[in-house]
Amino acid sequence: MNIIMKRTLYIECYSGISGDMTVAAMLDLGADQKVLEDAINSIKSSVPGFEITIKKVQKAGVCACDFAVLLDKEHENHDHNMEYLHGHANMEKEHYHEHETHHQEQEHHHEHEIHHHEQGEHHHTGLKEIINVLNQAKMTKEAKDLAQKIFRILAEAESKAHNKPVNEVHFHEVGAVDSIVDILSAAVCIDSLRKKYNITDIIVSELYEGHGSVRCQHGILPIPVPATANIMEAYQLPVHFMEFQGEFVTPTGAAIAAAVRTKAHLPSKFQIIASGAGAGKRMYEKASLLRAMIIEEDSETQDKIYKLETNIDDCSGEAFGYVMDRLFAAGARDVYYVPVFMKKNRPAYQLSVICGESDIAKLEQIIFQETTTIGIRRLEMERTILKREHQILDTSLGKIAVKVCGKRIYPEYESLASVCQEKKIPYLEAYNKIYVELNH
Repeated sequence: MNIIMKRTLYIECYSGISGDMTVAAMLDLGADQKVLEDAINSIKSSVPGFEITIKKVQKAGVCACDFAVLLDKEHENHDHNMEYLHGHANMEKEHYHEHETHHQEQEHHHEHEIHHHEQGEHHHTGLKEIINVLNQAKMTKEAKDLAQKIFRILAEAESKAHNKPVNEVHFHEVGAVDSIVDILSAAVCIDSLRKKYNITDIIVSELYEGHGSVRCQHGILPIPVPATANIMEAYQLPVHFMEFQGEFVTPTGAAIAAAVRTKAHLPSKFQIIASGAGAGKRMYEKASLLRAMIIEEDSETQDKIYKLETNIDDCSGEAFGYVMDRLFAAGARDVYYVPVFMKKNRPAYQLSVICGESDIAKLEQIIFQETTTIGIRRLEMERTILKREHQILDTSLGKIAVKVCGKRIYPEYESLASVCQEKKIPYLEAYNKIYVELNH
């Protein structure tokens, strides 16, 4: 019996995060470059005007991967022109011809809402058009879904910034050629790593952002730019502002972090299976490097969990059933309600939800929407847990889904029940047989 260990991707944003830095870090970590190149080549007919380069560079003395989108004259921008962005005359003399991350509220881009080419018109600025490009790309369904999620997060941020409905936003940032390539590439690389390392969770550290302002097409904007700030707000991304001047977190970088983040904190003990680093292009006092790791937790570890709790005395049983289903679908680890007596001996129910830190906001919103409560208590709890993994294993009764907890393996109810119905054998008989077989 071969148990495949499940692992976690950790993205360390202590020097910011951008689209090209993410792609570079994932490639350095072991994402399949050939798969990426095939995906990029598949969109060149609908998104012309660019080439890519992938190479090793030295950044602050550290060897890192560099992923660059090289644009033709029609699509070029000022994204890594430091004097243009910040109006500084005394910038580092080292000059890069590779493009970085375009993501400064496209306002770092020339306006190309409609691109005219020999092949015809290409509209790259609307979400619908971009999704059409992704649907035609040579990508897995999982990679397409992730890329679309990132673009939708950006679209929502731009919608709020411009006070327009999402379907009416023609945002330069998201529609720019280099942004399309970066987001597609990030999704393809992350999907490649998921399969290669059997990744089940992605931890994104707090985002380290600089200060000051940046020049955009319509003037000077404070850092973080509106789109980035909107994403940070909407997805409750933890932020740390550094003393260094410059934009370290781009809208695309923030959108990627929001789209992939499933956990907020590293476990107390783990092993590093692989590591990689992606280099940024902008010349700031602090080097822009994005580090990524594949980690594997110890089988027994300390963990923090949160309990959301509220007492409700004016809600129907049907409402409790409905909110339970919604909470589980939104990521709750457990949901239960127990009868209690409140003041004046009023009968009521105490609703309790167990969840991770990153799910608190959306689960509280569901509770407020679907129940009559006007307040929710929040408790942080420490726990010691065995590492849990879900597998499908071959047994004497056929393939059965199981839960692996440390050295113990348990058959999953739904899977075993289905086998019992098919083979017309009692559940307890089947459970005991499979449990002994798996744990022998």
